[in-house]
Amino acid sequence: QVQLVESGGGLVQPGGSLRLSCAASGSSSSIIAMGWYRQAPGKERELVATITNGGRTNYASSVKGRFTISRDNAKNTAFLQMNSLKPEDTAVYYCNLEAAGWRRDYTYWGQGTQVTVSS
Repeated sequence: QVQLVESGGGLVQPGGSLRLSCAASGSSSSIIAMGWYRQAPGKERELVATITNGGRTNYASSVKGRFTISRDNAKNTAFLQMNSLKPEDTAVYYCNLEAAGWRRDYTYWGQGTQVTVSS
């Protein structure tokens, strides 16, 4: 089993920056990828950014150029640096981890951390 602990959410003014962290604990020796998703009230959960074990990244068009995902493989921790934040970035941000199992792959989710962008 894998547990994901998220931190770094909070209230920030438009144009400000915030850095989210997601630490994975437990049996996670075969991580395929980690990522961040977000969900605003009344809307579907959407992909924000992902990073594979090999370091390949993928971003949603709405955050490309403003957000940067990174990973510390030694600590099984993913980060999301968010710059030039906009009110529309307000959402609950969820950490995601995909791991390779014996006969199948497993997907894990964090509890989510609130990010609010408001003046």
